[in-house]
Formats: sequence, structure tokens, C-alpha cells
Amino acid sequence: MPYKVAFISLGCAKNLVNTEQMMALCRDAGYTVTGEPEGADVAVVNTCGFIESAKSEAIQQILELGELKQAGRLKKILAAGCLTQRYPGEIRQDLPEVDGMLGTGSYTQVVPAVEALMAGGRPEHFGDIHRTDEDGTRWVTTPPYTAYLKIAEGCSNGCAFCVIPKLRGRYRSRSMEALLAEARGLAAAGVKELIVVAQDITRYGLDLGDGTTLARLLDGLCRLDFHWIRLHYLYPEAVTEELIETIARQPKILHYLDIPIQHCNDGILTTMRRRSTKAEITALFARLRAAMPDVVLRTSLICGLPGEGEAEFEELCEFLQEQRLPRVGVFQFSPEEGTLAAAMEHQVDPDTAARRVELVVDLQSQVMDACNEERLGSVMEVLCEGFDPQAGCYAGRTYADSVDIDGRVYFTAAGAVPAGEFVQVRITGTVDGDLTGELEP
Repeated sequence: MPYKVAFISLGCAKNLVNTEQMMALCRDAGYTVTGEPEGADVAVVNTCGFIESAKSEAIQQILELGELKQAGRLKKILAAGCLTQRYPGEIRQDLPEVDGMLGTGSYTQVVPAVEALMAGGRPEHFGDIHRTDEDGTRWVTTPPYTAYLKIAEGCSNGCAFCVIPKLRGRYRSRSMEALLAEARGLAAAGVKELIVVAQDITRYGLDLGDGTTLARLLDGLCRLDFHWIRLHYLYPEAVTEELIETIARQPKILHYLDIPIQHCNDGILTTMRRRSTKAEITALFARLRAAMPDVVLRTSLICGLPGEGEAEFEELCEFLQEQRLPRVGVFQFSPEEGTLAAAMEHQVDPDTAARRVELVVDLQSQVMDACNEERLGSVMEVLCEGFDPQAGCYAGRTYADSVDIDGRVYFTAAGAVPAGEFVQVRITGTVDGDLTGELEP
């Protein structure tokens, strides 16, 4: 029967890819697929369960769907993803709104789960979280000019603060053959910006044991008809000279590198079970800047980890002032149950951690403002994302701006500029972390 199935995707881009895979399976089964839960037979909510804020968002979403169901405007709720994998017992007990569950190893079971739900069952599928699905069939939901390519599942890094290996399994690279086939399909569909994602893309291929590396995969992707290839996320200890050379050599690969370091103090890095030292991180940044003088480095930091005192925090602030990283995301430590860090001594008071986050954000805004000022007067290539009625002009992104993470460029143009077109924009101003400019004639 052609059921109507609504999809809601929460969390990261990697989760979105899984949602797109489930959507394609439902489409191929003859269902009507929608993003609007009202009036649907089944709402599938693909949850994130990584940190407290993500868990709260997922629970709130389920409760809102429950209200729709109670009002008779939705029949069934199927919860999928990380929250489901992490807390199946709690969901059964505390969220009676949920009618069925899919763990992170069972996304491909979405059609049997929908069938069971509509037949009055309460399906629960929790398959092997260490298996790899090579089929890249998806219903791409991003704008037609941008798409993600997830090259691996899981993570084997074992950071002390992170629960992802328990939710997603060990690191498993997809085969290069499957990835290039999927990428060819995306290029043929008109995708111009390919965003390569995984929990850690730098370890791509190492588990296969056949000589496959990220650098080799990137060389293959660069032979396809993409204009930009963007990379998320590179772990510092696994960035090889071969990879640096490839990124510097291939014009399609953007000189925008997201390298999550989490901290710079050696003691804190050891506590985190990270594999880099401050000296090694500093040396890597220097090598990248030498190979690509225009490189935009982005990182993620955690404030308030166990053992982070004022001295360690001050060292982090000094490091940021010295390195002047244009893009930094900073998060407050979340003591997630089941992680080593949650059980450690010397926990930092949450109010202190929150204050430190605010201080880093303030410091980083100054760095970003200075970097934006340096762009004034330059002409930059911009991927137009369409007309923004609120701003009254066009909006887009440069190579230095990733989707939904960084700033945008707001620019005026004498004529129409289609979304997905690359244009040259002269930068004339800055506003709240964004750039403004005008289309070059």
C-alpha cells in the first residue's frame, strides 16, 4: 500500500545521509515521501544522541510528533538513529509516543518497519552497528548544487569524551569503487560542491589494507565534474604529506580544512586520549600554511574538560591568539554517561565551563572580524545560493564558508543570478561575521 511517510533529520550531515538513504528506500517501495509529518501515516525521526543538547532536541521533536498523533493528524512514530541506539530501554519506558525503533545498524530496515507499524506491530530493529552499507542510493535533500559524500561509518579513535564509537561502531571505510560510482551519479545530477564527510576522513582506507588512502580517493573525485570539493573532518595526527600535497595540487579541492583539535594543552590532550601534542598541531598548521598560503583552517574546541584549570584555559586562549584561526567552533564539555571523561576526577564546574566558552567566543569573534577586514577590496569566487528576501540581495558562500557552519556573502547584482552559479564578487564590507559585496561586471 502506498503509505505516506514523513522524514525529520536531526544532528549532523552524516545523519542526514542516513535519512536520505531511508527516504530512497521508501520511495522505491512506492511510498509517498514528505518532509511534513501532519497527515502522514508514519513520521520517521532520525535522532542525534551525541550530547545533552542534541538529546533534548530529539526528545522535544518526538513529543511534538506525539501531540500530532494524539490529535489524529499522524498515525505512527518511528524513531531511528543515535538516541534510539543509545537509550532503547528509556524510550520504551518514558516515550510511549514512539511506536517503533531503528538502531544505527538498521537504517535499511525502514520499509519492513513501516509495514509492521501499519499492520499494528511495534517493530524494533537493532542490527550490527559494525556493518557497512555500500549501496549509495539516496534521495538527496540538499540544494541541487551541493551534496554530501559519506566515505566511512563509525569511529575507532576512542576519545575520552565521546560516545560515538558505542553508537556507530568501529571505523569502516566504504570501497573506493562504491564511492566513485555514487559521486559520478551526484556529478551527473548537477552537484557542483561535493562535501566529503565522515567522523574522521583522514583514516579513510587504512582499515581496508589494500593501499587505499584519502589522497587516492580525492584524485579520483577530482576527475569528476565538480567545481568544489570540500573536506570535513581531518584529524591532525593522520594528515600525511601525501594528503597535503594532493590538496595543494588539485584545484578543485578547497583550501578550507576542518581539523578538530579540541584543545592545545598537552595534559588535557592526554586526558582526552587524543594522539597529538601542541607542538605537533602547531607544526601541522605551519606546514599547511606553507603549502597553501590561502588556507582557511577551522577547528573545534571543548572548554571545561576534567582537569582544565585557569592555566590550561589561558594557554588555550594564547594559542588561539597566536594561530589566528579564521573558523573556530567552541563547545562546553558535556559529561556523557558511558564515556571515560564523565567518570574522571577534577570535573570543572559547569558555570565555569560556560564562562570559558563565552570568553573563547568573544576572543574568536575578534580574530574573525580581523580576517574579514583583510578581505575588503578583494574579489572572491562565490557560490550563489539565491536571493535573500530578508536581506534584499543575493547570498552565497566563498571557499572559506561551509554549509550551515560559517558566514555568508551578501551581494548586489544588476541582473538575476541563479542559485548554484559561481560568480565573482568584490568584497566591500563586513556585518556581524558576514561579508557584503557587489557582483563584478
